[in-house]
Amino acid sequence: MSKMLKVVLIGFAIYAAAAALVLHLYQADPENMSWQERETFNLKQIGRLDLGTQKDDVIRLLGSPDISEAKATDNGEVLILFYRTHHVKSDGITTRDECTPMLFKDGSLIAWGADAYSEYQSF
Repeated sequence: MSKMLKVVLIGFAIYAAAAALVLHLYQADPENMSWQERETFNLKQIGRLDLGTQKDDVIRLLGSPDISEAKATDNGEVLILFYRTHHVKSDGITTRDECTPMLFKDGSLIAWGADAYSEYQSF
């Protein structure tokens, strides 16, 4: 094997190892993202959640919610965390219509989305 080919292969191996290390160790921090990056991040992460996920796990994954609401009902506590997922108006203010609502009952994720929020309002 020629000396040049060895240098190229060693360089590629070092690059691949560095890239793998960065991908393995990198932790996305929603608090330090632009609103566009955060929308994309939130959509991707919400799509990976399962019903029953604990509120603390969602906050750890997505960061602080953009908006929150809570209410005590005869069936337990209901908490809504709103996470920005889509752009509606360029006014610098995040509103409910730009967010995906996530409903928690007694600390567990029971539903998310606009239909779930509509049902919550009738509790």
